[in-house]
Amino acid sequence: MEETTGLRERKKAATRLALHEAALRLATEHGLDRVTVEAVADAANVSRRTFSNYFSSKEEAIFHGDAVRLGRLLELVRRQPADAPPWAVLSGAAERLAVEAYGNAPPSWLVRRRQLRGHPGLVAHQIAAYTTIERELADDIAHRSTGPERALRSRVLAATFLTTLRVAIQHWIDHPEGPLLDILRTALAEAAPAGTSAPPANGSGSGTG
Repeated sequence: MEETTGLRERKKAATRLALHEAALRLATEHGLDRVTVEAVADAANVSRRTFSNYFSSKEEAIFHGDAVRLGRLLELVRRQPADAPPWAVLSGAAERLAVEAYGNAPPSWLVRRRQLRGHPGLVAHQIAAYTTIERELADDIAHRSTGPERALRSRVLAATFLTTLRVAIQHWIDHPEGPLLDILRTALAEAAPAGTSAPPANGSGSGTG
């Protein structure tokens, strides 16, 4: 039974990825406004109904890659030691994500991101996704914190961190000459709350595999 369930989930993941890649490719080739859900479904060799089982819109299909990365970020944060300082927890998780998700990004991916950046439909999805993960990160930080106003402090910290992460990634997309990890470390050091020490430069603060 477990093997059957695992196979089913892998097939679902493969279909979801195929739809995401088809939507991304068509949007960069023809412009997002000219792409239809039907065209995405055809490009992924599935039906319109199958598309609707996975995504509610072409914008959601395109944003799928970012949604997966944000989910991985949250997972990495939750793997950190319970007694680690909150900013070190967030920074370590972000550094690990930079290596995992962006370390081998091909030039074509960067070109596509530059082409689609700023489209109103995609910006709306980005805002919604970041708002959701901000709340979850703030809850995690609050459980790691003590003292008065920890709920407010945790929300400010989560919002600051996600803004820093987003800005670092956008800067790297515009200036991809060096690795994202270097840009991210610089940005996190600039944004760190007063009195916060940076995680070790070798990435040892990024948690377990």
